[in-house]
Amino acid sequence: MNFSRIQAIFIKDYKEFSRNYAVSIMVLLPLIMAFIYNKTGVNNIQAYFLPINLAFTSVTAFVQCCLIAEEKERNTLRSLMLSPATLFDILLGKSLLVFSISAVTVLLSIFLVGYNPGNWLILGIALFLSIVFYTGLGTLGALFTKTILEASVVILPIILLFSFGPFLTVLAENIPVLKVAEWLPSTQIILLAESLEVSYTLSDVLIPIMTILIWTIIIWLSTIFLYKKRMVD
Repeated sequence: MNFSRIQAIFIKDYKEFSRNYAVSIMVLLPLIMAFIYNKTGVNNIQAYFLPINLAFTSVTAFVQCCLIAEEKERNTLRSLMLSPATLFDILLGKSLLVFSISAVTVLLSIFLVGYNPGNWLILGIALFLSIVFYTGLGTLGALFTKTILEASVVILPIILLFSFGPFLTVLAENIPVLKVAEWLPSTQIILLAESLEVSYTLSDVLIPIMTILIWTIIIWLSTIFLYKKRMVD
């Protein structure tokens, strides 16, 4: 691991992010929604987590996807792949900026929506894993695209599915196939948050966290596999 290379990639991404207003403005979307929800007086976990899950998709996944797609569009990602930087240096460097922005955005969304978690430590672990998962999801989406426009189209279904997927569980009684939505990371973190508000058991905590962890491992293994494939294409 070369810290100077990671720092260089981080700084380069920051400059691109600050110049691309179409991408950077997405940070405001969950914050505005959280503020509006707070003013409407919502007081249930499902409502609290809509702007939080939106932060994961519209900030973490979307921004990551667009930043990498922009590099592919300019053919600078290929140069980075062929540089002395290792796979770990590149993936960590390309993820640090989005991870930092996402962490701040999620915390601000929690504050603005007026949510006070029952256990900050346990929820914090789930939030951390979720940011890592959505960063990997954005990276994977970008590797399938060649331009920012393509990335915006690819990431849209992801935003809809993972932001609003938890609401599909309401329809699961009439449409059994929708029960799979219960295992989405965005649903699992809501179930975890609901458990933390009452007397919870170890399984109430472990199942959601392990589910999000498994999603994270799968998405990053897929990302690494596709990244290595793109290197030899």
